[in-house]
Amino acid sequence: MLEPAEVAALLAARHADPFAVLGLHAAASGQLWLRALLPGAAKVAALHAASGRLIVELIEVDPAGFFEARVPLLDKHFDYRLRIDWHAGGQSVLADAYAFWTQIPSSVLVEFARGELASPHEWLGAHPIEINGVAGVRFAVWAPNARRVSVVGNFNQWDGRRHVLRRRHEVGIWEMFVPHVAPGDLYKFEVVGAAGDLLPLKCDPYAFATELRPENASRVAQLPALRALPPGRAAANQRHAPISIYEVHLASWRRFGDADFPSWDELAGSLPGYARSLGFTHVELLPISEYPFDGSWGYQPLGMFAPSARFGDAAGFTRFVEACHAHGIGVLLDWVPAHFPADAHGLAQFDGTALYEYADPREGFHNDWNTLIYNFRRTEVRAFLAASARYWIERFAVDGLRVDAVASMLYRDYSREQGEWLPNHEGGRENLEAISLLRELNLSIGLALPGAVTIAEESTAFPLVSAPTCAGGLGFHYKWNMGWMNDTLRYIAEEPIHRRWHHDKLSFGLVYAFSENYVLPISHDEVVHGKRSMLGKMPGDDWQRFANLRAYYGFMWGHPGKKLLFMGQEFAQPGEWQHQQPLPWELLEDPRHRGVQQLIGDLNRLYVAVPALHRLDCEAAGFQWLVGEDREHSVFAWARFDGHGGMGIVICNFTPVPRAGYRLPVPPGADAWREVLNTDSAHYGGTDFGNDGRALIVAKAALRVNLPPLATVFLVPA
Repeated sequence: MLEPAEVAALLAARHADPFAVLGLHAAASGQLWLRALLPGAAKVAALHAASGRLIVELIEVDPAGFFEARVPLLDKHFDYRLRIDWHAGGQSVLADAYAFWTQIPSSVLVEFARGELASPHEWLGAHPIEINGVAGVRFAVWAPNARRVSVVGNFNQWDGRRHVLRRRHEVGIWEMFVPHVAPGDLYKFEVVGAAGDLLPLKCDPYAFATELRPENASRVAQLPALRALPPGRAAANQRHAPISIYEVHLASWRRFGDADFPSWDELAGSLPGYARSLGFTHVELLPISEYPFDGSWGYQPLGMFAPSARFGDAAGFTRFVEACHAHGIGVLLDWVPAHFPADAHGLAQFDGTALYEYADPREGFHNDWNTLIYNFRRTEVRAFLAASARYWIERFAVDGLRVDAVASMLYRDYSREQGEWLPNHEGGRENLEAISLLRELNLSIGLALPGAVTIAEESTAFPLVSAPTCAGGLGFHYKWNMGWMNDTLRYIAEEPIHRRWHHDKLSFGLVYAFSENYVLPISHDEVVHGKRSMLGKMPGDDWQRFANLRAYYGFMWGHPGKKLLFMGQEFAQPGEWQHQQPLPWELLEDPRHRGVQQLIGDLNRLYVAVPALHRLDCEAAGFQWLVGEDREHSVFAWARFDGHGGMGIVICNFTPVPRAGYRLPVPPGADAWREVLNTDSAHYGGTDFGNDGRALIVAKAALRVNLPPLATVFLVPA
């Protein structure tokens, strides 16, 4: 029989190796002993698995729930079940979790330790499997400095004594197969930390599903099947394609009924069709990885493999992506590898030590967001992040990821004063391990998932962000052009009479427009926290504000670079975005707002239809200034080229003065031009001053063009 000290250790959940004593074991004499730790059990018997016949009644050694018995007449291991009568009533017949051997091959552990395991989420986490006809779940978690790890859940009354995981000493992974656990069951990990203290219950870093906040348990779910991008999506994502992105915060885009959040199926039935009707080519979703706090908008996630329970399950998200693709709409996800919140149930001090985060706060704490910074130096953390990135693309067939807060990853002194940061091993300010991680990540996506794209939100002048890794770049496909956004919004906020003094703010972006593959972003960040909505930024009276906004959108769609517009701005939402409430769709009853919405649709369709407006978005050969220095009249004009002889002209008049017969130099190659879009059209709420769609004849390499007030005009060869 087991020594009393060991029994006490098991009941206190401090036994060094429960697998060495629980289950079926041979004594030195050759006899077999069967032991079970089942708090709450009144009686326990062992049954033959195949026949169900009684083998032995176990003796209650301790009323706290420890049972054992010598197995008679048997001299070898056998398959058995435990019949349990519970004090609370009822009877269960269960396979014994301690009857199963290790589940993860040693070769996989070696690869994990070396950082060579490409898909650790296929082994870590909770995986429903079947062993010898017994259905259950293989649990595995990385916690190398923990003294004990148990899996607790609704299947064992959240009792950490019931299922203590086996430590694989090679790399500090703890694992166990728990019979009869099924998809939908809730669980967490109970961890005794490095110092011997019992930590708050921890969620599974690799969980594929979670509870709906404010609850936060992980939920057992199947690993989604591998899915490939549909045919044609790769071409739709490349730099010569028209890319116009509708950025969406799902929880506040639209509400359906009384629910706090729309479901994936409700969104699938409305969002793709709406985006398509306005000519957008892609939707970009603010982070949908599970996150605890609504007010973070998803930018402080803890479930890097779990679609947020706010909208439904992974299957629902798959249906949403399929619906988008069926409408010809690509899906981009905001993905956050820069930092994570310090919630006690999350990654912070996961095994009682700084495991996922840098230990030194000068490296590991974000002052701006009160969050923790991933330890980009550690191979296991790098594998965790890289696997998460690939997971969303290869398991849901999304078109790509917009990587958040890249600038904060690149620099160790990001938002820090002197003395508040640690230099790299070369003495510099760059975070070399984060840079190498981004390069490796982008390279692996490019090689393994062709057609998918990555986009960097990077606000500094770090070089070669969207250059290939083989050329020394970070390997992103695109980069947000934050400088263009800041300069042009400052310009358009000026009163028209003052714009002559700020002319360079609108033209400066062309100095560096082709140094990266740029996306022009008017994102959620520009319409919150006192920055005002896009309409709210516009100066002047009511008519001028709408005209200014239409002219700015025309300027943006005519400017080189892919496009991104945050929801609500397509119909000139007057107030700032509020994440707690849906968009004010009732505004579309007003013809002024409806006119802006129609303009966005027409701009998108023109952008797609005229190759000169998109094909060389990222190349200097696609652009030529025609009028760049008319400060007196605040007029700008340029030509766009597609590289195959196609051309277009964009003209902006950023004053409220109509200019009849404005002389415009034009590039050679066309004898006449015609107006194909005018943001001052009456269709959009303008004065309808323009060029009436008539042919404008070239004379002495120039045209005479009517420039409407506060408007942008597009011309193509007649």
